[in-house]
Amino acid sequence: MSTGELLSIEPQELRFPFELKKQLSCSLQVSNMTDNYVAFKVRTTNPAMYCVRPNFAIVLPRSTCDVRVTMQGQKEAPPAMICKDKFLFQSITASPGATAEELFNWESRNFIKDCKLNVVYVSPNQPPTPVSEGKSSPRASLSENGNMNSSDDTALRKLEVKLKQFAELELFKGHELAEKGIGLQRNVFALEWIGAPGLPPSSRFVELSP
Repeated sequence: MSTGELLSIEPQELRFPFELKKQLSCSLQVSNMTDNYVAFKVRTTNPAMYCVRPNFAIVLPRSTCDVRVTMQGQKEAPPAMICKDKFLFQSITASPGATAEELFNWESRNFIKDCKLNVVYVSPNQPPTPVSEGKSSPRASLSENGNMNSSDDTALRKLEVKLKQFAELELFKGHELAEKGIGLQRNVFALEWIGAPGLPPSSRFVELSP
């Protein structure tokens, strides 16, 4: 287990067998890799499309929690069957009985770990990736965030371009951008946390309904 890791999630992406006008579901298994209580919270770039249960929970030490993600039926297929939706799993060491409001706030941002998952559409005859039993599947590990600051519109637009370039490679975490003549910095986590209006919906993680 690498330094700073709290939870592991498998599979490492959300796979839905796409069918028009049909509600679909898939499952994830969240495992607490530590001897402490760990809380997690789920955000997504498209909250109107998905229902996540639970979207907040406290996982007991060395235990697992199953998360079910349901996608609403769609009236038309996306171009090239590519989905741009993403999910953000945030986690933090917790105490029994703690609430999401107590744990996931701006003051605790430096202690929160995050993990991003993509949504993938597959052929209807391919079932969604199941949670493995007794076998290890590729896992997405939660890792730490960095820090930046920016409020300039031009910097945000340039940052948006950088995010699109690095998103699939997940290299933008902690990546510093120094705009000539501005010298402003901000990390992706801070932008997502406040829901910066300068970022497009595909780059902004939003709260899910409880």
